Amino acid sequence: MSRANEALDTPLGRVDAYLTGLNLAPARKRELRESVTAAAPTTAADAIERLYEALTADHDEGAEAGLAARIEAAYPRLAQRRHAVGGGGYRGASMPRLNRWSMSPANMDRRPWRFLGRIMPSIERRRRLPKAVPSRLRNIVRLRQFFLFFLVALPAAGATFYMLTTLPHQGRSALEVVILALGALLFAWILVGFWTAMAGFLVLWGGDKYLISADESAPADDHARTAIVMPIYEEDVSRTFAGLAAIYESLEATGRLGEFDFFVLSDSVKPDTIAAEERAWAETCRSLGAFDRLFYRRRRARVKRKSGNLADFCRRWGGHYRYMIVLDADSLMIGSTLTAMVDRMQANPSAGLIQTPPTAVNRSSFLSRVQQFATRVYGRMFAAGLHYWHLDNAHYWGHNAIIRIAPFMAHCALPRLPGRGALSGEILSHDFVEAALMRRAGWGVYIAYDLPGSYEEVPPTLIDELGRDRRWCQGNIQHLRLLFSDNLAPAHRALFANGVMAYTSAAIWFVFLVLSSSEAVLEALKTPDYFPSPGALFPSWPVWQPIWAVSLFCATLVVLFLPKILGMAMIIARGQQKDFGGVGNLIGSTLIEIVLTSLLAPVRMLSHTLFVFTTLIGKQVKWNSQQRADARVPWLTAIRFHLPGMVLAVVWGTVLYIYTPGFFPWLLPILVPLFFAPVVTVITSRVDIGVWMRRNGLELIPEEWNPPAELRRVIEIEAETAEADFADIVVDPSLSALHVGLQGSPRRLDPGVASYRDELALRALNEGPHGLNAREQRDLLADPQRLDWLHRALWSADVLPDWVAERLQRHSALTSVTASAV
Repeated sequence: MSRANEALDTPLGRVDAYLTGLNLAPARKRELRESVTAAAPTTAADAIERLYEALTADHDEGAEAGLAARIEAAYPRLAQRRHAVGGGGYRGASMPRLNRWSMSPANMDRRPWRFLGRIMPSIERRRRLPKAVPSRLRNIVRLRQFFLFFLVALPAAGATFYMLTTLPHQGRSALEVVILALGALLFAWILVGFWTAMAGFLVLWGGDKYLISADESAPADDHARTAIVMPIYEEDVSRTFAGLAAIYESLEATGRLGEFDFFVLSDSVKPDTIAAEERAWAETCRSLGAFDRLFYRRRRARVKRKSGNLADFCRRWGGHYRYMIVLDADSLMIGSTLTAMVDRMQANPSAGLIQTPPTAVNRSSFLSRVQQFATRVYGRMFAAGLHYWHLDNAHYWGHNAIIRIAPFMAHCALPRLPGRGALSGEILSHDFVEAALMRRAGWGVYIAYDLPGSYEEVPPTLIDELGRDRRWCQGNIQHLRLLFSDNLAPAHRALFANGVMAYTSAAIWFVFLVLSSSEAVLEALKTPDYFPSPGALFPSWPVWQPIWAVSLFCATLVVLFLPKILGMAMIIARGQQKDFGGVGNLIGSTLIEIVLTSLLAPVRMLSHTLFVFTTLIGKQVKWNSQQRADARVPWLTAIRFHLPGMVLAVVWGTVLYIYTPGFFPWLLPILVPLFFAPVVTVITSRVDIGVWMRRNGLELIPEEWNPPAELRRVIEIEAETAEADFADIVVDPSLSALHVGLQGSPRRLDPGVASYRDELALRALNEGPHGLNAREQRDLLADPQRLDWLHRALWSADVLPDWVAERLQRHSALTSVTASAV
């Protein structure tokens, strides 16, 4: 068998490799090597035994002396923190001291119980709900939302009446009544978006006195401790910790780092991800000197996903802090933005939550660049419009927001929805519900639409975007069960309905198109009845007014696209067009975005319709990690994904062309994108097209023209982040000790479980870690004693397995390259 490095099998060669893995200072490394050399070991096992003795010479931890010595050698600041914190070992040292608070699920109910309560008062007493605390801006909010209602209802009614005149029977058939009802819902839906954008345009242009702001003259409050909390699950580890490091450095530059602590709350379960997270956390803490400020915890039980992870944090450590800033794994926030959020909370004691509107950045595929452009040009306008209509009854999007912890813990723990099926169980889209509960308790929920420096990343491909939408769809449709809960603010009932409509509107649109097509085909097939009423003296002629239909279509296009044009016009009016590549490129980018959005709309419609249907029939969806890095979609994958829609487009179009060729052209804007969806999906996933567009100033945003230092820093740190996998936990002296230490105290096992894990450790020794499947690797990772035994047994072997030798040689080469680069 070939050897990667025969020197590893000599006693001192084995010692040198082990010392390299501990990342010791040169003087300490020489001292330990000389100590082993003086003992004149004759075998590799003897050499490793002498090295452990030298490492533990000054330690009195007994059986854990070897572990403590390795961690102290690799991560001395963590070892110091362990001694300062006291109990809990290294697992306790990776987090602050506990400060437990209770957090009971909020009492939410549905209005039908109120009627039962009137008949049976005992039920009413048992199910009594908290009274909603009125908003201090209640009258302003009601006036604005009353105004919005008429702005939506009157044009929607007018458009529906106008559509009535274009139908052959002017609504006298049951089919046309249904078509009109669906059309009215669709008109109302797009008008809500239109008037939100219009309000945002006016607010951005003229300002709003109700914008939540900070008192610049107020002194800083040293007691306003803030936790920056990032729940993660199977994320890109290097990007996650690079973003955290960039935020840390940016916050440090403000001079207010002492007010903040950072928490990485992991729910990851894959062995390779666990290894990568632990190494990235320890290396990030070591490079920043942040073991006492950047904390890491991986839950053993993934209860209630992200909302459960945040609730678990609040119960354990929420008592240390006044606020928490919630981030996603792809979030990035500038230090001055973080301090501004805290200052605004300090200046507004009635504020419970402040949401920032994040801008999409850092992606290069065609689709993601278009989405980044859209969020930058139109996104802030929509956020300002939401603020205008809702004021202190606003949205919470689950990340890039600051929350007052005490009321969040007292009022916002989520209950489990009773029953079975997809609309029961854990509340998935938790953010809207938490905002509603915060508002019900009397705390304001605001959108700080004027705060810059808040960023996120978007899915790189259409397939990844639709996968995310599938998860969000089930969560949003759950809100149907909460829509009529007692004592919620009307604004949040509207937001629940808005969240439901975000996906059911696609199904409504699909059914509307199917019924319209059905009526056109039926009119072509059936024999006209010009005297539907017995004894009628004059015929009743079917009426088709193509000019009116065209007018209605054009009016709909204006409602859909005017906000985009106004967003572009505002940039030009303010002289900011240079940051978007100039006037010509800004106009071209807007047109590209409009065309691409139009092409993707039918594809999203069909997918969202399927999501709604599968959710309503009770099919559960797995909430897995998101694809965040750029990745091109293969042609076969795209065709397989879109094949049902392509077949539907061909059949639908053929039927219309044969039976009603006059109606066929009206459906081409729907059928053509459905048929060519694989082409659009593949092209929009391409990074080379996105890069070409950036070079030519198309879909350009200011963060690319003049990127903030934090965005550049993320890329730099990510390139320097070392990877790790399950085998590294077995082999690497530093990572192995860290992982074993983070598991906490040894646990007593059932004899059967102990025997099973002994067998796993022995098999990993003989066959290598990849001889175990993922579940077996997880079981072994949870056993610190057997992992430590496996680590020492490997290093004490007379001949290192080839996979170990190759890994050590690769690690040594990477270390040399990094050192030379530094």
